[in-house]
Amino acid sequence: MRGLTLPSGSVDFYSNDYLGLASSPALAERVQVQYAQASELNRLGATGSRLLSGNSAYAMALEQKLAQLFQGEAALLFNSGYAANLAVLSSLAQKGDLILYDELIHASLREGYRLSLAIHTAFGHNDLADLAQKLARARHTSAGAILVVTETVYSMDGDNGILRETLELCEQYGAFAVVDEAHSTGIFGPGGSGLVCGEGLAARFFARIYTFGKGIGAHGACVVGSRDLVDYLINFARPFIYSTAMPLHNLVSIACAFDHLAAHPALAAQLQAVVQYYRVKIGELSFPPDVQVIVNAGPIQVLLVPGSARCKALAAHLIRAGCEVRPIVAPTVKAGEERLRICLHSFNTPVEIDVLVNALHQFDW
Repeated sequence: MRGLTLPSGSVDFYSNDYLGLASSPALAERVQVQYAQASELNRLGATGSRLLSGNSAYAMALEQKLAQLFQGEAALLFNSGYAANLAVLSSLAQKGDLILYDELIHASLREGYRLSLAIHTAFGHNDLADLAQKLARARHTSAGAILVVTETVYSMDGDNGILRETLELCEQYGAFAVVDEAHSTGIFGPGGSGLVCGEGLAARFFARIYTFGKGIGAHGACVVGSRDLVDYLINFARPFIYSTAMPLHNLVSIACAFDHLAAHPALAAQLQAVVQYYRVKIGELSFPPDVQVIVNAGPIQVLLVPGSARCKALAAHLIRAGCEVRPIVAPTVKAGEERLRICLHSFNTPVEIDVLVNALHQFDW
């Protein structure tokens, strides 16, 4: 049974705070100053949903700022990435439509398609041939709309989605492409705008979801797309309609975080330097045959350690060595695919990486 735990005070190799923004004194000061200046309604909470009493000029200005940053026509704020993903899939797809999704998409996207009236079918992870086959079959047998759902960086494996080729298939078969940018927001693309913008593909996606609780170090999310898409979500997305809006302080934190990134463009490069150092050091180790090292271009690195007991024992060993790493076990991942999800950050030092790698070497496998 899983339970709640507190941080041990060890070196952070487990949080999604990839750029250290959640603990940045400079960003905290920026937020404090701007919050004092932006307290237009002199209230702590939003007091209601955006459609009732919870809207503000600041929220609408922030949406314009985010739309410009993410190279979209419009943006709509949500209280979390989970709520945004739930909203998009549950409200867009209708009876007779089809949702084709990568088998490794996030649980929130799964909840979204389950709540929709559409048929939903998985395709193999990053398997373009499987996707093409399912798109061709769907176009031959159904006249409904098709949504293809992927991610730019997958949270449990840490690898990148295949964006350009997926878009080409969507365009070939007349499908709508939806992508979750949760784990690339802040760390890739101009100004932290993510992989889609970084690869010049923004205009070709029907809907994009950006989360602010990871690389941005804040909380909340937004959906970016056409003005029609945003207007539709305002009218039909239940997680938006029936949720109390984010408080002003949260909105200010999001705005300030992107301003901070613009002022400190070296943060993403520092993170990449840490990733490269880790890849070199982990490559020097040997592991038992059933343990698999997965190295990625981004901050999420994976060590597949089959068996919950052994995976948990390894995590406990690393924590005792001063490295905060948490085991990921079933049912979050499939039984037999238990793993350590090692998160790297711009603030991790070579010495800290060395301690981590040495502790892995010293474990009684």
